[in-house]
Amino acid sequence: MIINRLLLKGSVVAALVLVAACSDEPAVSVDSQAAAEQAQNVLASGDVNDGKQLYVACQACHGAKGGGNKAMNAPSLVNQSPWYVKRQLMAFKEGRRGTHPDDVYGQQMAAIATTIADEAAVDSLVAYVDSLPDRAPEATLDGNVKKGADFYSMVCGSCHGPNAEGNELLDSPALAGVDDWYLARQFELFRKGIRGADDKYGRQMVMMAPALPTEEDVHNVVSYIQSLAE
Repeated sequence: MIINRLLLKGSVVAALVLVAACSDEPAVSVDSQAAAEQAQNVLASGDVNDGKQLYVACQACHGAKGGGNKAMNAPSLVNQSPWYVKRQLMAFKEGRRGTHPDDVYGQQMAAIATTIADEAAVDSLVAYVDSLPDRAPEATLDGNVKKGADFYSMVCGSCHGPNAEGNELLDSPALAGVDDWYLARQFELFRKGIRGADDKYGRQMVMMAPALPTEEDVHNVVSYIQSLAE
């Protein structure tokens, strides 16, 4: 439990919890609770400089440099537009994503997002993530890049851009540079209606999902997108 609190609230808050846990007192005192809340407010005040401290709650899964970790089902956070990272964090925080009972990984993120104090703190966190260096993702799926290019041009390019660079005016995130395994999994969630049920942007993708009817089609398109980031 102490480790979980360290990940969710940062080292300052965790230290206070540790003191309380080792005490003979039957419960955390009012003073300790107030101090913990004050420390959390300092860490999540919305200052850009707080972003690095707030990221402590993220790096156990997403890595110290935001590169992600497939074994933890945590995608890379770099190579993505800040406006989109913020939109997704706010969606998790406000209950517009990660609420479907079959969205196990989304539920995990929703729980983490609720610990971010407010929108200013989200801005700080996003600013820090945006400062991390980009990295080319490792290919993990085997698809036909040529067929994927044809499908992408017909189905995806008009919104996500000819080079999968994204288009904020169309509310379409960048796809190039995103982990291929993550893109494939999200597409499957859209296809099943597990993602996008409570999110107006996600609903657009739910409607588009039948355009790639088979897993092979998805892998071909994702492999093509992967090639754009190399």
